[in-house]
Amino acid sequence: MLSIIQAAGWPIWPLIACSVLALALIFERFLALKTARVAPPQLLDEAITVSAKAVPTPDVVNQLAQNSALGEVLASGLRAVNNNPQCTEADLRATMEGTGRTVAHRLEKYLNALATIASAAPLLGLLGTVIGMIEIFGSQVGTGGASQAMGGGNPAQLAHGISIALYNTAFGLMVAIPALIFWRYFRSRVDAYLLTLELASEQFVRHILRVRK
Repeated sequence: MLSIIQAAGWPIWPLIACSVLALALIFERFLALKTARVAPPQLLDEAITVSAKAVPTPDVVNQLAQNSALGEVLASGLRAVNNNPQCTEADLRATMEGTGRTVAHRLEKYLNALATIASAAPLLGLLGTVIGMIEIFGSQVGTGGASQAMGGGNPAQLAHGISIALYNTAFGLMVAIPALIFWRYFRSRVDAYLLTLELASEQFVRHILRVRK
């Protein structure tokens, strides 16, 4: 691996940095987007059961908020009712929607960075390719130009330029393709979570309104 890096020249170092950053972002998103941390399957039913007869105490609401992202959204509705028992349906929905937007922003964290890496890595590889071509043509200076490239040029410098061009192109694609795949995977996962949160919030709003009556 070290020999490949040496053969690829300095243009490969930005690509290595991108690969390390992309790997860290992918690992972090896998942990952050676990179902248990975002939308536990039974949480809505449990929240409805706990608040079936009356709005829970602030301590119970705080525990719900710390449970997961969904719990945070549901807890915001209960807090709104605790703070103002006479709050209107519009106020209740606005409060939960505001919390939902905050949660959505947190779920989408780092996705733009991963998409940027997926877009930039091929361009960095192309930059390495261009630099390699410059090395190739530079090796022909003083030897009669490109017409004598295979006969009168410096073979070592010629080979070095070709290695820079090919290694950087390949490494750029090796970084970009997984980054793009994981970005699309996380994007679809976040979209599914947001739909789950929206549907659960709507159901919970109707439940709170029934409890207040």
